[in-house]
Amino acid sequence: MDAALGVFREHGFERTTMRQIAVEAGVATGAAYYYFDSKDALVMAFYGRAQEEMRTDLEAKLVCCKTLEARLRTIIAEKFEYFAPNRGLLGALSAHIDPEHPLSPFSEETKPIRDADLKFFEAAVKDSGVKLPREIQPYLPRLLWMYQMGLILFWVYDRSPGQRRTEVLFDHTLKMLLLTLRLAGIPLLRPMNRLAGELLRAAFEDDALDHAPGLPR
Repeated sequence: MDAALGVFREHGFERTTMRQIAVEAGVATGAAYYYFDSKDALVMAFYGRAQEEMRTDLEAKLVCCKTLEARLRTIIAEKFEYFAPNRGLLGALSAHIDPEHPLSPFSEETKPIRDADLKFFEAAVKDSGVKLPREIQPYLPRLLWMYQMGLILFWVYDRSPGQRRTEVLFDHTLKMLLLTLRLAGIPLLRPMNRLAGELLRAAFEDDALDHAPGLPR
């Protein structure tokens, strides 16, 4: 896997062959296929290893985080730090965003990894005691996960020195997000909260379109 990551970084994911990976690893091509039957399998193994290594690190760091802001900053900053050596690879893989592609972060194949990552956002919301209208509260962890994915996508294409634009985007949008969450509890916004709840249910639940008036079926 380490050999594959090195070749991916040098030649790009699409141009790399299993033969090149085998040569870099010092094994016969047939031996490489014995362990991983494709480049996709290598990437999936990379995703799995990354998640396990970040999980251990995050669990230790989050012990000291008390607020939702601190928890979100820690979770997302961990992704930037861990994936920095392979930012180019993530950029190449972002072409496979279609949920039908097995390497997509939204695919059925990556669901176990996605669900495990969601648990950090679920714990961040629960442990920080965030109170939201009941129409929105159940969807907040998934919204935060989607927010993270948007930041990572921006980051992989950010050509500013040291990805400074991503740093500014992260800081400002997080502050805006937290302010929005605080404002959501104002009674005057209840009609908007109901609309937001209908929209979120339509986006995340399969049967929502059967019960949401005014939405296309």
